[in-house]
Amino acid sequence: MALYCIGDIQGCDDALDRLLDTLAFSPSRDTIFVLGDLVNRGPDSLAVLRRLIGYGTSARCLLGNHDLHLLAVAAGARKRKKKETIGDILDAPDRDQLIDWVRSRPMAYHERGVLMVHAGVLPAWTCERTLALAGELQAVLSGSDHRDFLHHMYGDEPAAWDERLTGHDRLRVIVNALTRLRFCSAEGVMEFEFKEGADSGPEGYLPWFDVPGRRTADGAVAFGHWSTLGWLGRDDVYALDGGCVWGGHLVALRLDDAGAHEVIRVKCPQTLVPGKGK
Repeated sequence: MALYCIGDIQGCDDALDRLLDTLAFSPSRDTIFVLGDLVNRGPDSLAVLRRLIGYGTSARCLLGNHDLHLLAVAAGARKRKKKETIGDILDAPDRDQLIDWVRSRPMAYHERGVLMVHAGVLPAWTCERTLALAGELQAVLSGSDHRDFLHHMYGDEPAAWDERLTGHDRLRVIVNALTRLRFCSAEGVMEFEFKEGADSGPEGYLPWFDVPGRRTADGAVAFGHWSTLGWLGRDDVYALDGGCVWGGHLVALRLDDAGAHEVIRVKCPQTLVPGKGK
């Protein structure tokens, strides 16, 4: 059985189809872990969801910021925007079932020694703590009070983690770290304005994975979200957002039992003009 991590698809079903063909993926034998941003900006968000749902437990999908935006729009917490491509999902006859499937997805996975998130992990969090906090967030999103949280989800504050946080503030820090994080300070204060490459952060901030003393550095973390970062393959981090929706690549990482991981890419035909990032 082969296991693969796949970076941000963002509604690019054609690229996903070609990537899975390249992998010779079989849902009866293999498993894909999709690292969030399943939908939006690409042309076939509904097709991506239907494909992934059809694979059952062979497609294990995290939520990214674009997937959470879909949930927020569906809940009336955000309005649709012209450049978005989630309308086919929201207008589908089985919209409610699709939205329920999305909001029941996890926020983190750990498999074969690799912690998987959409964006990042705060330096004070261990792998175990990250999974526990992701579970807190997943429980709210999949529960009966999810609409209330979605109306309070957006915002940059609090900017740092504190174990004493409760309620919406606690959940907002968790969701911002797991789905928006790129740069933070050595003390774990998050910064959200800078969206270019790892060398372009503001003074006093580092890419989250380069913060000294990061407590997940003893294992590997696979993430997406950062299309301007490009491929990054180190013993402790794998960056898998190849900018597919911007005309880049859809990227997969094969996870081998022995720890020798292989990267596979397919070119995406999208020609969106990069703006300020995601």
